[in-house]
Amino acid sequence: MRNDDFDFREVTDDEKVDIQDTPVDVVDNTTGDTVSDDARKNEAGDNKPSDNDSKPEYEDVCFVCRRPESKAGKMFHLPNNICVCDDCMHKTMDAVSQFDYQNMLNNPNLMNELNKNSGMPNMGFFNMGDFQNNGFNMGGGIPNSQKIKKKSEASSKPAIDIKNIPAPHKIKAKLDEYVIGQDQAKKVMSVAVYNHYKRVATDTMDEIEIEKSNILLLGPTGSGKTYLVKTLAKLLDVPLAIADATSLTEAGYIGDDIESVVSKLLAAAGNDVEKTEHGIIFIDEIDKIAKKKNTTSRDVSGESVQQGMLKLLEGSNVEVPVGAGSKNAMVPLATVNTRNILFICGGAFPDLEEIITQRLNKQTSIGFDADLKDKYEDDPNLLSKVTVEDLKKFGMIPEFLGRLPIICSLQALTKDMLVKILKEPKNAILKQYQKLLALDEVDLEFDDSALEAIAEKAMEKDTGARALRAIIEEFMLDIMYEIPKDENIGRVTITRDYIEGKSSPLIEIRGDLVPKIPQFNVEQATNT
Repeated sequence: MRNDDFDFREVTDDEKVDIQDTPVDVVDNTTGDTVSDDARKNEAGDNKPSDNDSKPEYEDVCFVCRRPESKAGKMFHLPNNICVCDDCMHKTMDAVSQFDYQNMLNNPNLMNELNKNSGMPNMGFFNMGDFQNNGFNMGGGIPNSQKIKKKSEASSKPAIDIKNIPAPHKIKAKLDEYVIGQDQAKKVMSVAVYNHYKRVATDTMDEIEIEKSNILLLGPTGSGKTYLVKTLAKLLDVPLAIADATSLTEAGYIGDDIESVVSKLLAAAGNDVEKTEHGIIFIDEIDKIAKKKNTTSRDVSGESVQQGMLKLLEGSNVEVPVGAGSKNAMVPLATVNTRNILFICGGAFPDLEEIITQRLNKQTSIGFDADLKDKYEDDPNLLSKVTVEDLKKFGMIPEFLGRLPIICSLQALTKDMLVKILKEPKNAILKQYQKLLALDEVDLEFDDSALEAIAEKAMEKDTGARALRAIIEEFMLDIMYEIPKDENIGRVTITRDYIEGKSSPLIEIRGDLVPKIPQFNVEQATNT
């Protein structure tokens, strides 16, 4: 071809065309069909979503190194919705360029073998179309539970408005609807949470920086520590993570890493880092990580865990795995600042009463006005007299206690409190069973004497409010089994004699009171 075949002339502005915007049709070599340029770009993933299209909710994650888009930068979008970061793509191309494929391509026998086996099997791991059609957005083979939510650029307003934070008396009034008793604990937690979220809302308004006030809850089992925190998080509508300190170990040992408690909060917040940084973490069984006494071995699940949690409680940037409990898993890592996360630690501290009793007995003296040595032995609220020195003697290190400035003790449940727990809260146990029988058009009633009998049995078990459901489940089993047999039953009344196994409940059949009908399992009730 000669240069004379071309007409060289100056192109006017009207005739100038952007080559990139010009649609070009391409012929498919395999089928011979003409494929439009728009279809080719859509298939290759070159078309960018327009402003009207919805933006992706989660960040892209590299399929190779598992780094999110915020850390690895822009991604290469490959077919089957697989994303690869710039670093991994360059490393792959560098590794490929080190080999000489020319001799392989010139070998006809090898090429024939490759062409025979060139079809990629339709593996479920790469074929993500079915998952997306069924509602599982697993782009790139990575589920959304392992992706970080994108930060909202449009919303510049703070996450928490100081005007919408309820006052402490309103928080306590809401807690009173669900939690019976524990007035002092509810008052302490209401004030602590109110001050904490005022601190989060004001943040850096001026040069005065308000320190965080974490809480340590002490109380016997079944006194309502976990339930109090759950109710509080529900009322404030903030993400809550409940972790168990018994599974935590020092970094490098078998067990959950200390940062896994923040990973649970990140999952509870829907992998939204901004929402996570304003949440609440409740670490239960904190007394199980006390220092082991009289041991020379490395305490990887006791004192070492306390030391590892120091920076976490105080506030620092921690790398937490997204969608997993260990950093060793091939999952992305998110950076979370724990400065505005409220930590509440709770524990029963079973042997702490003896330490408090020993300290109080040392203060007794001789004389007419002296305290008796057995004065504090049967005190049910002995934990309310706890001091930091008692907790140090129990096995908690001073640095750990210094980051939990608010120490609140819960009272042991009395008989009257157990009776109130049965019937007064919004979701009381009796109301739950009344709702179940109401679906069968049967009214369920409990005599006051029956409630007292249930409370007395719960006091014997010495497991707090947890014993109430166990007792009621046992005595309601026969009733829930027999009542649906007869559609004429309109009302069931539980009496103290039935709880004690002396008689059957009172059954009312359409207005007629029948003292004894179907004989229930009285033997089982008597044995218990």
